[in-house]
Amino acid sequence: MSDEIRIMLEAQEHQSLHPRAAFSDQSRGRARPEPHCPVRPAFQHDRDRILHSKPFRRLLHKTQVFLSPQGDHYRTRMTHTLEVAQIARTLARALRLNEQLTEAIALGHDLGHTPFGHAGEAVLDELLPGGFRHVQQSVRVVELLARDGRGLNLTREVVDGIGKHSKGRGSILAGAGDELPMTLEGQLVRLADIVAYVNHDLDDALRSGVLRLEDIPPDLLSTLGGSHSERISRAVMDVLGHTRLDQGGPIRLSAEIEQALARMREVLYERVYDNPLVHEEFLKCRKVLSDLMHSFLEAPESFARLTGQRLPEDALERRRAVGDFLAGMTDRYALRLFEALFVPRPWPLSVRLDETR
Repeated sequence: MSDEIRIMLEAQEHQSLHPRAAFSDQSRGRARPEPHCPVRPAFQHDRDRILHSKPFRRLLHKTQVFLSPQGDHYRTRMTHTLEVAQIARTLARALRLNEQLTEAIALGHDLGHTPFGHAGEAVLDELLPGGFRHVQQSVRVVELLARDGRGLNLTREVVDGIGKHSKGRGSILAGAGDELPMTLEGQLVRLADIVAYVNHDLDDALRSGVLRLEDIPPDLLSTLGGSHSERISRAVMDVLGHTRLDQGGPIRLSAEIEQALARMREVLYERVYDNPLVHEEFLKCRKVLSDLMHSFLEAPESFARLTGQRLPEDALERRRAVGDFLAGMTDRYALRLFEALFVPRPWPLSVRLDETR
């Protein structure tokens, strides 16, 4: 098949997108050169590779904030990812930036998250040499771990955006130049991430009763908005009103909205993420991952049986390999595996009535 369709779509990007957008035919390429798809431009191809990958599917059963919630409407890592993608694409379309690149980064940004949310990340940070950050693990997933160790071989723009999407508890957008993504599309995802999780984690906390509306400073609600949809709309409109691409400016928020988002994030850390009710269950999750780690290190044949891979001889590489396996687990798989390894099962024997007397 000829490349006519892809070339036509690449030409459309040049006709419709802002001059400062990232153009598919000007990508910095992939770590391993490969033939172009005849139909899809490079960033669309990346988006599809992420969407069809196993690490993406596992996001459905990874904790966002609340562990295995009973209600049907609480967020998971998957729904968080989709909400980030929606906000980022809305901004990209309005600013005439590359939607395909934006969505690819958004869909891939949390592939490295552990089971059990913040608790899982915290325990792996303690157990692994050099620590653990989900941002770095997301890059490791797309470059090395996905597709049975071959990686997804994504474009450098997508990998860069994934690797620089998180600001932790630091500044939302400001920072040294090497901390921000190389593309404006990557900067959009960085911003959409915090807009999404601050709002949906607040929404889930209110639904669960962990947080009450009166616990939130009134001036924050006044600034950000009184409802979930109003808060997202206000943040989106604020970005569109303060970003000046024609003048060479970066992706911007007003100081008022940026400070309010940062303050709301602190409220969530203090009242939700570190809430004793949430924390108590996460301590149990920490034990699950810690015990699994030590079990595999002490019995590498168990690891080989489950994964089909032998652990490396080097002690640090061995711990890293087990960490990769643990980080890729869903919550329910980790719990099932813990039960299979550590919880005794009844013997499948019949019990005679006279033996029970």
